[in-house]
Amino acid sequence: MSRQHTFSGFSIVSCGTLRPELRALEEEGFLDADRVLFTAPGLHEWPGELERQLGRQVEKVKESSERVIVVYGAKCFIDSSDSLRDVDALIRDHGPNISRIHAANCVDMLVGAEERQAIAGGRNVYWLTPGWLRHWRYIFRDWDVGKANETFPQNDKAILLDGVRFFEEYTQEHPDEVLAFSDWMKIPIEPHPVSLDRLRGLLLEQLERSA
Repeated sequence: MSRQHTFSGFSIVSCGTLRPELRALEEEGFLDADRVLFTAPGLHEWPGELERQLGRQVEKVKESSERVIVVYGAKCFIDSSDSLRDVDALIRDHGPNISRIHAANCVDMLVGAEERQAIAGGRNVYWLTPGWLRHWRYIFRDWDVGKANETFPQNDKAILLDGVRFFEEYTQEHPDEVLAFSDWMKIPIEPHPVSLDRLRGLLLEQLERSA
């Protein structure tokens, strides 16, 4: 880890879909936060539960750190009864010294829009991360066949942005799960290797803002 930065004094609260990537950053020594806690993955499907779990985890880490970085995207929470109440409003409810990385969602945290366009190469793509594949049965548990058919087959394929060398190992250990997810979506899944540089940069940006 570069000695030019440290996350000491900070804790992280993240959506569980980013657990593989954040754990990888911890293991390589980049992320030395006081604590890293996660909500359940895919809670954008259940806004009330997202609000409850995010608030609970933020309050927990505030006991350990002066500052908190929330790893949630701007589009991950929608309050159907109040369009002005977004994820940043949820964070403000828990006091000062809490910031959120600047990205739209977990896919955008790994690869920006311009690079995704280049990867897609003109095709319609449904974007995935390792956490989505690992937890797809949980994330989509309330979806019926009709909603799935309206959402996925309009895409040519699903591309999994793999920054942790996940896909090859997972397909060897759980080939039936990969096939089941692909069959349910009615589109093929293919991996695309990426670096974690964008996620590193988004986290470092919050250090700079705090400084």
